[in-house]
Amino acid sequence: MRRFLPRAHQAPRARRQARRAVRAGIVWITSAPGTYLWLAALFVTTVALHRMSPGFEEDFLRQRSTNIHELSTDPVRVLIASAFWIDGGRWAPYAVLYTVFHAPAEHWLGTARWLAVVALAHIGATLISEGVLAWAIRHGHAPQSAVNTLDVGVSYALAGVVAVLTYRVPKPWNLPYLGAVLIFFGTPLIADRSFTDLGHFAAALIGLACYPLARGRNRGRRRNLDRRTDSGVRTPS
Repeated sequence: MRRFLPRAHQAPRARRQARRAVRAGIVWITSAPGTYLWLAALFVTTVALHRMSPGFEEDFLRQRSTNIHELSTDPVRVLIASAFWIDGGRWAPYAVLYTVFHAPAEHWLGTARWLAVVALAHIGATLISEGVLAWAIRHGHAPQSAVNTLDVGVSYALAGVVAVLTYRVPKPWNLPYLGAVLIFFGTPLIADRSFTDLGHFAAALIGLACYPLARGRNRGRRRNLDRRTDSGVRTPS
């Protein structure tokens, strides 16, 4: 005969489970400070964009765009500024993507190495795609107006992080993961041949080239226990 715990016993268990879940969530977020501070900044800027008129928003973003004109005028400013605005104004999908990809990468690599991958992918892919666009304009393959193309966002950095996580996936699943990454970012480039698609594919290749930053980071991950809690919650390694 099936036996049920009295409700008086079930309630404390539910509270303990809820506390463990909250504690695990806090550990997850605080052990990836770069990811969630960046995500918080994107939330603030996205709210600010929703308060702008469409005409002002386009002009505002264009001044923070990594297009050829702005890169030739003030490259450092726009390379930094463009990483804090989302074209399209939808923050929630990025909250999911940052939690699925950026946070595990920061847990694994550490904040400094994760930030290095982010910067290399964002800057490198931008310079490659805009350099190819400049060549296309010079040789008549793209209109002169393309020097002022609106180009802001965090997708190049995300592509680089998605790719570097190949070295985190255990064998033999790392090879299918790598194939999926190359197909996901390579197919749009072959089909559409846009400069943005080139940037995404270049960012993925840059992420794969960050193997020296990832080497040896899988060792000793089982020893990473959260000493701030008494519940044995593991910190992400």
